[in-house]
Amino acid sequence: MLLKLYLVEFLMSSILAKSEFLLLNSHYFSYYLMVIIIKKIISYKISFFTLSIIGIIMIYSASMIWAEYLTGNKAYYLIRQVIFFVLSLFAYFFFKKFPYLKLKKMANILFLISTILLILVLFPFLGISKNGARSWLGFGDFSFQPSELMKISFIIFTAKFCANQEGEFSHIKSLLLYLLLVLFVFILIMLEPDFGSGFILIMTILIMMYKDLIPLKPLAIGLVVALLSFSVLILIAPYRMARITSFLNPWADPLGSGFQIIQSLFALSPSGLFGYGLFNSKQKFYYLPEPQTDFIFPICVEELGLIGGFFIIALFANIILTGYRLSLNLRCPFAKNLVFGFTTLLFIQVFINIGVVIGLLPVTGVTLPFLSYGGSSLIINFAMMGIIANIMKTAQIEPSFYHKKITFIKKLKKNY
Repeated sequence: MLLKLYLVEFLMSSILAKSEFLLLNSHYFSYYLMVIIIKKIISYKISFFTLSIIGIIMIYSASMIWAEYLTGNKAYYLIRQVIFFVLSLFAYFFFKKFPYLKLKKMANILFLISTILLILVLFPFLGISKNGARSWLGFGDFSFQPSELMKISFIIFTAKFCANQEGEFSHIKSLLLYLLLVLFVFILIMLEPDFGSGFILIMTILIMMYKDLIPLKPLAIGLVVALLSFSVLILIAPYRMARITSFLNPWADPLGSGFQIIQSLFALSPSGLFGYGLFNSKQKFYYLPEPQTDFIFPICVEELGLIGGFFIIALFANIILTGYRLSLNLRCPFAKNLVFGFTTLLFIQVFINIGVVIGLLPVTGVTLPFLSYGGSSLIINFAMMGIIANIMKTAQIEPSFYHKKITFIKKLKKNY
């Protein structure tokens, strides 16, 4: 028995020594690094592709009752979402091959086009109204939201500004001018009105600016002004005020402003570990209004249980943590800011949506990325993932992003 243990120890030490030799050899090190890069990219891809597939299945499950009632076709929303998914794949593969540095050159024109579209959507003969908001442009059954295009355009524009004018936000004049631009975009979105999209975009841009080292005093003044502005916007719109009061006590108006959040909690609370099973939700039977959009997560938990809910959150966590880790290890300032901005946008959307449906935040009308029904959001999200995948493959990245051992191995190579 003792002889066997010595033999195993000898074999293991020989294997480890051989592995170390192979890694220290530049050829094998490059191969090892390439394998890790591929694994990182595959892990990132699997997460958002899995979320999208879950989204397609859950959109069908959540919407079949409403779809049959409204259109006579249970698969109405499913068919449309599959079309959106195919278009999103085109967007993903296009931007995966598209050199990300060209976006820096195109930042100004993209921002200008997005601004013009936001203005055009305000005209009654051009903009399409849905649920009290004129937020869409298009024709027939197919339309898109300019505010979604503005999200990606403004992030690219801000990433370029932060990269070219590094440290400019330390000057009060530059900071105030950029804050005026942010306010202008927010006002355009609020004129639709779309408070949720406006709030998410502004928070993302402000966080990107803060990352670029805004001095504390101007930042504090800006936050106070922003909070006062949001307070005024809430007070002048009765439906927004009702959402705040219903968030604090939804049972005060269970059939009115508190109805959605109560029905959402009814979907979440009895689900247990494994849920009722796929396609067996009870809340989708006219209790939870349009469950395929903002409130799809409660339907997921109701049917797939807490395990399914935590699995979805884990997929989001992998995308977000990988994105932030990538941004910290990128050497190109533009790529660093771009990945940080896209990841922050995704994080805020996920945080607000899940916070709303579990009763931690007031209802804002924010959809859940990759899962909720909608073409504009899905295509833009896939475009962002494609840009990040391109950056992963082509940008200069610190080795520590891929594996902590690589830094140690590089040090060994220098010493020997």
